[in-house]
Amino acid sequence: MGEIEIRTAHTAELDGATLASVRALLADVFDGDLSDADWDHALGGVHALAWDGAELVGHASVVQRRMLHDGRALRTGYVEAVGVRGDRQRKGHGAALMGAIERVLRGAYELGALSASDEAIEFYTALGWKRWQGPSYALTPQGVVRTEEEDDGIFVLPVNTTVDVSGALTCDWRDGDVW
Repeated sequence: MGEIEIRTAHTAELDGATLASVRALLADVFDGDLSDADWDHALGGVHALAWDGAELVGHASVVQRRMLHDGRALRTGYVEAVGVRGDRQRKGHGAALMGAIERVLRGAYELGALSASDEAIEFYTALGWKRWQGPSYALTPQGVVRTEEEDDGIFVLPVNTTVDVSGALTCDWRDGDVW
């Protein structure tokens, strides 16, 4: 094992082979629980890729979304598809990937947001992300819909705004998991 290098690139800058490697890595990390919609959610923004030489060992991406909070539509960097290969976990690679993603957030967005799995809650908390305490909603084709099942897993990183984490937070619509 060599030294891990974190590289960032927009989806448009990644070739088909690299994107296929990312998708294969994520399918493995998430034990096959990576739907086409989940993959689509990870595209169109900036990717952070962890490389050990020519070997891809980790990934995270951030895409633009709009979150409604306190009467404002916040330009939000939404973090997607964070994963590190099983034999490389707990070695700081996830934190390094998130460091690269947070630099993008601080330079381009008002708010960072993500939906954490139960296993990742401690990880994001340790990185300084704040758990959303208020109710969550989604702006759907049928109108605003409560997303109560997501309440415990939403985390935010206010970068160029202040938010009341006990207030309501509404995400924009997308196919698949809205959060």
